[in-house]
Amino acid sequence: MIVIRSYAEAKGDVRAMLDDRKSMVLRAVINAYTDSAIPVGSSVVASKSGIDVSPATVRNDMAFLEAEGYLEQPHTSAGRVPTEKGYRHFVDHLDGAKLQLPDKQTVASFFSQMRGEIEEMLRDTAGLLSNLTDHTAVVVDTPAESIELVSLQLVSLHETTVLLVLVFSNGQVSKHTLELTSHTQDEVAAANLFLQNLLQKKELAADVSLQGLDARASTIVRQCLETIANPKIDGGKLYVDGASHVVNAFEAVESVGKVLQILEQQLVVATLLADIADQGVTVAIGTETGVAPLSDCSLVVSPYNVDGEHSGAIAVLGPTRMNYPQAMSAVAAVSRHLENRLSEG
Repeated sequence: MIVIRSYAEAKGDVRAMLDDRKSMVLRAVINAYTDSAIPVGSSVVASKSGIDVSPATVRNDMAFLEAEGYLEQPHTSAGRVPTEKGYRHFVDHLDGAKLQLPDKQTVASFFSQMRGEIEEMLRDTAGLLSNLTDHTAVVVDTPAESIELVSLQLVSLHETTVLLVLVFSNGQVSKHTLELTSHTQDEVAAANLFLQNLLQKKELAADVSLQGLDARASTIVRQCLETIANPKIDGGKLYVDGASHVVNAFEAVESVGKVLQILEQQLVVATLLADIADQGVTVAIGTETGVAPLSDCSLVVSPYNVDGEHSGAIAVLGPTRMNYPQAMSAVAAVSRHLENRLSEG
């Protein structure tokens, strides 16, 4: 089940309700405009299946929607286009976005075959999401300072070499080969158990007491603690794919340039997604993003968790004239599969 939470709703913005017929007319205008990018006339709406009213009634309803700010008439065109308010009503009243079967199969196949390090997985996930939606896709990892060590394991590779495996809350695995003096399997096992007890009690400090360990097991633990204190983990990285879609989304070269400049500002984008991402799929439309160059864009965002802990966010960035049901269903499905894959380790 996809949980849809609008950015306006998250901010406590309550919108006026439309009756069913006017909502249907608005939906028809949005669907037609999404497909054609051409202002929509009443004759187009009246011809849509499910609109069982006269063309005159449709014209009156569209005039009402324009007067109330849901539609606008650009230039001297006879057709109308949705406003930000119109898109907001449309998104907030979607019954449920479902990914089409071919896309479902694509997502399932992609994650069943996904291998590699966390960085490669997140980069590939951005590519998948961009291909599914034909929009720019963004995946952001948790800032490094927010990543916690959740598991560790010591493995003896040789009588003078052990492997320290660290697993972090964002799903990242860090492996460290430690060169030591000669040791036995029992000493490695004792050091491993001691470290795991420290982790459970959150006492992995360099000055912790090693009482109860023999000299060689203590040496192993000390070297592991030094490594854990400086694990060299990646965090807060941004992965963008499909930036070229921005060029096709906007007619004005100036708009394209501004959006591309924003995408190059990693901190701005990461902060924006962190601000928008809530529980489930959240949609920010136009000025709701709070970033002026994105006033003609929409963001569909979902956080992803690893073992119940927040690990980052994924998003689709496109024009306000995007296919919201398709984008929302794609973001929800990819987020869910990414969570499962990273939690599996």
